[in-house]
Amino acid sequence: QVQLVESGGGLVQAGGSLRLSCAASGRIFSNYAMGWSRRAPGKAREFVAAFSWSGDSTYYADSVKGRFTISRDNAKNTVYLQMNSLKPEDTAVYYCAAKRLGQGMGVLTSPDYWGQGTQVTVSS
Repeated sequence: QVQLVESGGGLVQAGGSLRLSCAASGRIFSNYAMGWSRRAPGKAREFVAAFSWSGDSTYYADSVKGRFTISRDNAKNTVYLQMNSLKPEDTAVYYCAAKRLGQGMGVLTSPDYWGQGTQVTVSS
C-alpha cells in the first residue's frame, strides 16, 4: 500500500517562507511523477509543481515560478516544496500526489495517489 504523508504547513506572514515535505512509502519513486497541487477556499484544485517520472524534468505553475522550488531526496523517498516570497493568494491546502509515468503537461493529472494535505495560510 502506497502512502504519501505531507508535513510542514503552517501560518506565515506575506513575504515569508515555508518548506513542505512529502514522505512516500514503498517504491513509488520508481516510474512515478511526484509533486504538489493545492486547493484554495472556494476554488478548484490546481497544479503547483512536479518532477517527471524519470526525475529529469521539473514543472511549475506560472503563479509560483521563481518563488517555489521542488526538490527530492531519493534516499529518503521524500519530495520537498520550498516556498519563498509567499503571498496571501498562496493560502490553500497543499497536496502531495504521485502519477505513474507522469510527464509533460499532464504530469500530475488524475494522479494515482494523494496525500492527506497540509494547510498553508499566508497572512497579509
